[in-house]
Amino acid sequence: MRKNKRKLYGFETTNRAKHNLKVHLILVCKYRKRLLIESIKEEIKNTIYEIESNSDFNIIKMESDIDHIHIMLQHIPRVSISSIVNRIKSITTYRIWEKHSNYLQKQFWKEKTFWSDGYFVCSVGEASPETIQNYIANQG
Repeated sequence: MRKNKRKLYGFETTNRAKHNLKVHLILVCKYRKRLLIESIKEEIKNTIYEIESNSDFNIIKMESDIDHIHIMLQHIPRVSISSIVNRIKSITTYRIWEKHSNYLQKQFWKEKTFWSDGYFVCSVGEASPETIQNYIANQG
């Protein structure tokens, strides 16, 4: 566990790179079931913040609807988005089944699942694509 985790949302420098990697991530409940009710929603969000405190990513903003959750996060280059998603999904699913198995067994008969198999992710930049294209075009 890292102590004094920095909350930097601009450029960060590591040994071999200067970076500012931010993404918008959406995780959806399996079958779009409306499972993110108050107590479950808060437990999942708290678990994700706990995961963040022991990981190489920072949550900038997080909020949920009744059947999906949005997370804007910043990560370092050596950490893949798929590994972040896998970590979040597996730990939150385990924890939520620990506390709410009776409720979830009524929703999912055969498997201990919570999230859909896929996810949505897109990069979040500080400049518009047009600004970057113009910058690159004017380098010669």
